Parts: sequence; structure tokens; C-alpha cells
Amino acid sequence: MLDTLSLMGAGFLNALTPINLLMMAGGVALGIVIGCMPGLSAAMGVALMLPMTFTMEPETGLIVLGAIYCGAIFGGSISAILIHTPGTPASAATAIEGYQMTLKGQAGKALFTACWSSFWGGLLSCISLYFFAPLLAQLALKFMSAEYFWLSIFGLTIIAGVSSKSLVKGLISGAFGLMLSTIGLDPITGVKRFMFGQSFLAEGVNTTCALIGLFSMSQVFILAEKKIVQRAKAAKVSDKMSLTKEERKILWPTIIRSWIIGNLTGILPGAGASIACFVGYNTAKQFSKHKEDFGHGTIEGVAGSEAANNAVTGGSLIPTLTLGIPGESVTAVLMGGLIIQGLTPGPELFTKYAPMTYTFFAGFVLVQFFMLAIGLLGCKGFAHISRLSDAILIPCVTVLCVVGSYAIHRNILDVVVMLIFGVIGYLMRKFDLNTAAVVLALILGPIGEKGLRNALRVSQGSIGVLFSSVVDWVLIILCVVGVLSPLLMNKLEKKSQAAADANDTVEKSGDAPAAD
Repeated sequence: MLDTLSLMGAGFLNALTPINLLMMAGGVALGIVIGCMPGLSAAMGVALMLPMTFTMEPETGLIVLGAIYCGAIFGGSISAILIHTPGTPASAATAIEGYQMTLKGQAGKALFTACWSSFWGGLLSCISLYFFAPLLAQLALKFMSAEYFWLSIFGLTIIAGVSSKSLVKGLISGAFGLMLSTIGLDPITGVKRFMFGQSFLAEGVNTTCALIGLFSMSQVFILAEKKIVQRAKAAKVSDKMSLTKEERKILWPTIIRSWIIGNLTGILPGAGASIACFVGYNTAKQFSKHKEDFGHGTIEGVAGSEAANNAVTGGSLIPTLTLGIPGESVTAVLMGGLIIQGLTPGPELFTKYAPMTYTFFAGFVLVQFFMLAIGLLGCKGFAHISRLSDAILIPCVTVLCVVGSYAIHRNILDVVVMLIFGVIGYLMRKFDLNTAAVVLALILGPIGEKGLRNALRVSQGSIGVLFSSVVDWVLIILCVVGVLSPLLMNKLEKKSQAAADANDTVEKSGDAPAAD
């Protein structure tokens, strides 16, 4: 216990260095910019900035990526409130009440509510990150080769289906990623596999290039095929950005409920913030004493959505850091950043690399305060960014993709790999396949293969070693649940979204255009 407390204290001291504080502020600001631009996403922002963290200390690089993650989730609420267009899917429910408040001249109050609720949702989620992650890491210490094989299978099954409407398409995405993970030298015998004479593929497909291509370059192609349009003008914030003491008191029960909902949703691998926001919003309505206000602009609806989607951030890091199973696509990219830094998710992060891990945890706490400060001070300025035309956005993102890919090894072939995965990502999104499952398979594939082959080698080829422990059977059951979970998650999301849409009943004639 004393060791943990000392690590926590040392973590805060390390996180409070000037360079880390500067990176937190910059990361949050950049994340909010990415989040408030419709069409971009938190995963895309983290993937784009991943190459920029290679020269940083591991804890600083992780803090930057975590800051972008939190900033982007909150940033989506700005465009949702001001132009009725969620910047990210995680703010879809926020648009229902937030835009109605804007039409009533309460844009400032809506933005303050979103920022305030996001802050508390994210901050409270750090509690579970601090106390549950080390416990889960201790469990992972008992894992042997067979357990790591089943763990990788569980990770693939749980995330493969959640982000796709079709379970079959999700599993196809995971299988495709596994095929790509076999490129390179055999991890046991050193035999060349599917390298086609290209020596730079000896270590397999560069995960960072794949991330940038699948999440960022593919979005460029999606935007490019659409008509270049100027986005809707954001409404002016004419009222004061604040809440009364009584209004804050009313919001506390909603924030606490949404924190629990978002945290649990984040811990469940593959669920994500887009589900949490609708569940949080719907729960806020069910417990509200003024249900009749929902659909006409109420701070409870905004708080329910924003506290839930930001509480996902801390929860989703728990399975990512301890078991190597990302909670959603953003944490899949973050896990790629860990691997690139030479760090393997699991018990070692809480033993050998404990100082770095607790510095990241402390930085994640401080990021929430930067998000609150920057959000409140810069909301009016960030609102104008949401108006940027695709004609400006497309070349800017393209340049970042090319420069980021080239900067990894200063090799033009990495740019080619990025472009290939950009095309693959574009086609996958057109056919509703799951790009996150491909990334996860690239990361977990080698781990699962190595675990399987080592287990069989120790047991002299006996397959019984894969079913020899209680942990093996628990993971097998979880794999079955993982295959079936997308059906439950889709049903839950549809039910929550239907309930939320039922409140968005304002007639189009009442949706007067926002004032310039």
C-alpha cells in the first residue's frame, strides 16, 4: 500500500514538470480542435500525432496522446451545440438538447454545462483507473503462454463485432488483420513470410503507418469524394458561460450516474463513448423531475451525455494497459503507441515500468483540469474552427499523414504503406468493415501466435495444454461472450438512441437558423 502511495506521489511530481504541463495544454487544445471539426475523430487525431511522440520520453508521449483523446471527446460537443452537427459520434446525444438551448439563446450555458460535465466525468473516471488497473495487472501475472493465446483471441472477438453493424463483417475484419500480421519473419524459426522480396517488411507491417492510413488517410478519401462545402455558421454565444449554484446542484446526481455508466461502458472492451452518450442521456431523462423539458433544451440532457462519454476515457484505459485489450478504437491506437515505445501492455507496466505508468496516470488527472480551463476560455474561438471548409481540411490532413509516416524511419516506403492502408481503410469503411479490428489484429496477432506455438512446444504438441487451467476456461467463455456481445450492444444502442430521438421532436419550422 505504501509503495503504491509513493508511486502515486512520485507520478504527480514527474507529471508536474514544465515540459509535461506544456504538452498537456497543447494536447488538449489540439484535441478540442480535432473534435469540434465534423468529420474528424479522436482516433484519427491520436493516430496523426503518434509519430510526433517518438522522440519524447514514453510518459510524455502517452500524456500527449491521452490529452488529445480527452480533448477530442469534449470538442465534439462544441459543434454539436452550436451547429447541430456532432464533431465526433460520442457527442451525438449532446446535439439533441444542446442545439435547442442554442436556439433559445442559451448557447453559453450549454457550452459551460458540456465542459463542466466533461471535466467531472473524466476526473471521476481516474478513480477506477488508479484502483482497478493494478488489481487486474496482478491477475495478469498468472498468465502463461496458453492464457496469452486465449487473451488475444478474446481481444479480437470482443472488438471485431462491436463497431460493425454486422457480426460477420466484424469477424472478417479481424481475420483480415490476422492475415496481415503474419507478414515478416517467423517469430520462432525466422523463415520469411509474405515479404515479396522487400527487406523492410522483415519486422512486419509498420503499425504506425497502418494506423495513420486506416484512420486518417481513409478519412481524407471519404471527405474528398464528397462535395467541398462550407460548413454551417456557428451561432454566436451571446449569454454568459456559467451555471447558478442551484443548477450545479441539480446536475450532480446526473453527473454521478453518467460517470458510473461511462466508466462501466469503457471497461467493457469494444463498447465505446458513442454508446455511453446515449445511455447517459436516456438515464438522465428517466431520473429527471422535469421530463417534459427534454427535447426542448435542458442542461440535464447535455450533462448526462457529456459526463458519460468522458467517463469512458479512464475506463477504457484499464483493459488496454493491463490486458492489452483496447476499450475502443482510440485506445487501440494508444496501445500501438505503447508497443512502438517498446512497452508491452500487462503486469510489467505496474512493476518494471511502474514510475512511467503512474506518471501517465497523474498526467491523465491533470489533463482534465486543462480541459476545463481551455474549454471555458476558448469555446468561442473553437466554435469558428468548426466552420472550416473541407477544401482546407483535406490538404492539411494529407500533409500530416505523409510527413508523419515519413518521419518514422525517414523512408519513403513507409509513406507507400500508409497510402496502401489508406485505400484499404477507405474501402473497408465503404463496406462497413471494422478498421479498429484490423489494427488490433496487427498488434494481438503476433502475441497470440507466439503464445500458441510456445504452449504447444512445451507440451510437445498436446492441444490439451490450451484447456489445462481455470483461467483458460474463463477466457474461453469470455471469447464466446465476446462473439455474442455485439448483438447485445447494438440492441442497447438502438434502444437508447430511439429513446433519445423520441425527445428530439421539435418541428422543423421551429428550428430557426442560428444568428450570425
